[in-house]
Amino acid sequence: MIILQERYKQEVIPAMMKRFNYKNKHQVPKIEKVVINIGFGREAVSKDGEELKKFIQGVTESLALITGQKLSLRKSKQSIAGFKLREGINIGAKATLRGKRMFDFLVRLIDIALPRSRDFRGLDIKSFDQKGNFCIGLKEHIIFPEVLVEKAKNIFGFQVVVKTTAETKEEGIELLRYLRFPIKKD
Repeated sequence: MIILQERYKQEVIPAMMKRFNYKNKHQVPKIEKVVINIGFGREAVSKDGEELKKFIQGVTESLALITGQKLSLRKSKQSIAGFKLREGINIGAKATLRGKRMFDFLVRLIDIALPRSRDFRGLDIKSFDQKGNFCIGLKEHIIFPEVLVEKAKNIFGFQVVVKTTAETKEEGIELLRYLRFPIKKD
C-alpha cells in the first residue's frame, strides 16, 4: 500500500505542475495541517460535576484513539445567561495534526472511515473555502475502526479541517482529488 506522503511526491506533484503550469515543485500546494474540533454544546450546560467530567473524559479518550494524540480542552471565555453558560467551563476540544500523524489520520479517513459512514455519496465541493481549505463534519465517531461500537457510551460528531497551502479554491480541490479524496464531480 502506497502511503499518502509517497503518493504526493510521486503522483500529485507532477500532475499539479502539469495542470497549473508551475515552474517549480515548491509552488505545488500541500497539506499543511489537519485540525479536529469538537464542541460539547448542550452536554456542557445540561450536565454538571462528575457527570460532565465523565462525558468529557469519554469523548477525549475516543478522539485520542482516533487522532493518535491527546486533545486540548477549550474553556468558555465569558458567561452567557441565555445559554446557561459559565465562564471557565470546558465547552470543546481540539487536536492539531501535522506530519506522520496527519497523514496516518487522512489515510484512515479516506480509505476506511468515509466509506463506512451511512449514506456516503462523496464529499461536497461546497465544503472548500476560497483559499482551498477543506472542512467536513462527521456525524458519528464510530465510523473509525479504533472505536469499538460496543464500548462507546455516547455517539458524537466532530469537525475535520484540512488546511492546505493552496492559493485558490480550484487548486485545493485538485490537490485533494489527486490525493484520492472522494470529492463529488461538479
